[in-house]
Amino acid sequence: MAADFDESFDCVADIEKELRYINGIIKQKGREILNDYKITPPQFIALQWLFEEGDMTIGELSTKMFLAFSTTTDLIDRMERNELVERVKDMNDRRIVRIHLLNEGARIIEEVIKKRQLYVQRVLQNFSSDEILSLKSNLEKMHQEMKAK
Repeated sequence: MAADFDESFDCVADIEKELRYINGIIKQKGREILNDYKITPPQFIALQWLFEEGDMTIGELSTKMFLAFSTTTDLIDRMERNELVERVKDMNDRRIVRIHLLNEGARIIEEVIKKRQLYVQRVLQNFSSDEILSLKSNLEKMHQEMKAK
């Protein structure tokens, strides 16, 4: 029984290491892609949250990005100056200000994500259709397990 545990733990350690390496490579490739745009990696992350989740307050965005409120405020200020986002008053409660993604911000996110997807597609070109579907399914399952825990 101990041998099974050791073998299983070694396999999990290998999975964690591979995921860490893959994450690092994707982050680096993402930074290279961002060099063609007028945004920083933290701005990309903020724009991506707004693109995927819609308008949110600076506090909500700060929480999602694990950043201090003041840091997120500075980030939004710069993005607002570059006409990527705008602050809008909540229609139901005028005290609440939401960050709204503008067309230019959405365009940049769509382009960058498309370039990232093309990169992953090139990486997977030597995978069979079954391997790609299996990888997709296993990654989705792992993601769901992580969200549940």
